[in-house]
Amino acid sequence: MHETLISIEGLDPVVILGNENANLHALQGLFPKLRIVSRGHDIRVKGSREDVGRFEEVMRMVVWHVDRYLSLTIDDLDRLSKSTETTVMRDAGADDVIVHGPGGNRVIARTPNQHKLVDAVSEHDMVFAVGPAGTGKTYTAVALAVKALKDKRVKKIILTRPAVEAGENLGFLPGDMKEKLDPYLQPLYDALNDMLPYEKVAEHLENGVIEVAPLAFMRGRTLDKAFVILDEAQNTTIPQIKMFLTRMGRDAKYIITGDETQVDLPHRQKSGLIHALEVLKDVEGISTVRLTGVDVMRHRLVRAVITAFGKDEKK
Repeated sequence: MHETLISIEGLDPVVILGNENANLHALQGLFPKLRIVSRGHDIRVKGSREDVGRFEEVMRMVVWHVDRYLSLTIDDLDRLSKSTETTVMRDAGADDVIVHGPGGNRVIARTPNQHKLVDAVSEHDMVFAVGPAGTGKTYTAVALAVKALKDKRVKKIILTRPAVEAGENLGFLPGDMKEKLDPYLQPLYDALNDMLPYEKVAEHLENGVIEVAPLAFMRGRTLDKAFVILDEAQNTTIPQIKMFLTRMGRDAKYIITGDETQVDLPHRQKSGLIHALEVLKDVEGISTVRLTGVDVMRHRLVRAVITAFGKDEKK
């Protein structure tokens, strides 16, 4: 048996260990073959040399994570336990803050593929970000758009998505057209309010600096000097996505996000996103970033759900 002592001196033990030692219990669950005991600022671990070595690697990532982000959740522990120290450190970068939001809130690229998305947008004017729910596709895209606006690299932000959801129809919703559309666009408003003061978002929406609109409203326009995000692109038809992509004007940035596994179009109607990924895969200047269950930043069970459904679909 091998035994080692890990010091967390200089960090808040409550953050590392969690309230009522919730994080410590989670670590024990992740390493069931080890005996893990916490005393003050020391964590004593005992077990096979191989298991102890892996635990030490995970704890180095945990200490780094807490020092950088000042927080640690059970979901963070689950993600770090499935990563390697080399990968985490390599992909973190010197400064991964995309934009500072209200009250000093830092919007950060937290996973390797989110970093790839940030890099792809800096190098390409049109980027497809494809992956399952909870991987930060839309959130990261909106952060990049806000950063571009703050840096005065664009004059406006345009956020759009098709008004298509599973089994629903706009005609059945109460209210005028704006009230009918707002539920579909709410995730985009939520992301904006995390990155800009509420009053500033309202002001930008009023004067047109930020525009949130259904995809149909893009027809016939030329989008110059704008950062444009098409969200939920898997629910576009082929003519719709062609229309959208050909609206791109001078000095524009495009991010197209979507999940190929959650198409809500009528049966036998091919997703515009899937078609575009096929026909544009070799076009120079267009980049595709694929996010996976590893990038899920919601509850850890979301990752498990994605994995389970993926296995079932392969059957």
